[in-house]
Amino acid sequence: MERTLKSLAKEAKLRMKRGFWKQCEEELNSERSHAREQGINESKMERYFQEKVGERIKGEAPDDFYLKVKELLLSEGEVSDAIGRLTDRAYYSTLSYSEQQRYNLELSERYLRALERFKREYEFEIKGRKN
Repeated sequence: MERTLKSLAKEAKLRMKRGFWKQCEEELNSERSHAREQGINESKMERYFQEKVGERIKGEAPDDFYLKVKELLLSEGEVSDAIGRLTDRAYYSTLSYSEQQRYNLELSERYLRALERFKREYEFEIKGRKN
């Protein structure tokens, strides 16, 4: 569904009525104080927080691939055979040699992006909450 300017304006108005920005400000202040306590760079935390608010506004949810990578990293950490574990074996077996190579390259790129995202989330959300 394409979002029109009118629908975007309605969504923005609802956010204002429901106190979305007030809640974001309170969360940001809380995250700032938590970052100070944990010795985390506040400006990096603020940029990360802005990304998360943007995702909430857009209604974006983590994709299944990222969730699989996150689960793998939380349970076993970075492993040398991550690409092999994330490969869809049934689909992979139907590909030609050149298609398999392309699949491996694309899977590697997706994994690296997911790993980078996980590291950012881990620094600000997971690791910080364990203490």
